[in-house]
Amino acid sequence: MSETTRTRFDIVAKRDEEHVVYGWAMVSKTPSGRDVVDLQGDVIDPYDLERAAIDFMVTSRDSGVMHKGAPVATAVASLVTTPEITKALGVPEGVLPVGWVIGVKIHDGETWDMVKRGDLRMFSIEGTADRVPVAA
Repeated sequence: MSETTRTRFDIVAKRDEEHVVYGWAMVSKTPSGRDVVDLQGDVIDPYDLERAAIDFMVTSRDSGVMHKGAPVATAVASLVTTPEITKALGVPEGVLPVGWVIGVKIHDGETWDMVKRGDLRMFSIEGTADRVPVAA
């Protein structure tokens, strides 16, 4: 198994006039190819991440704040940065992590204010999975 790393991926852009925020929903591998461990101690395979991203965009796209309450936002952009996709886009190898970038439209003024203040600084994906132990 490849070496793992822990890191944070904060929101990267805010478009105030549109109430849209962009950032990494999840990162699977660093640009150098190391597995990324999320805040729950999980590592996600790039193929599984791509399937989850497709499923979310097809079946849901809405979210509440911290996985609770009524939906206050809708995903409006999505790109999974697999090596095949970044190569096709002309991005040199080793520049971008393997992950999922999303853009989210915030419909609620209070939530948008939380984003602008920095109270909500990153995305959190919610899902279910079977935990599979791996050798270190």
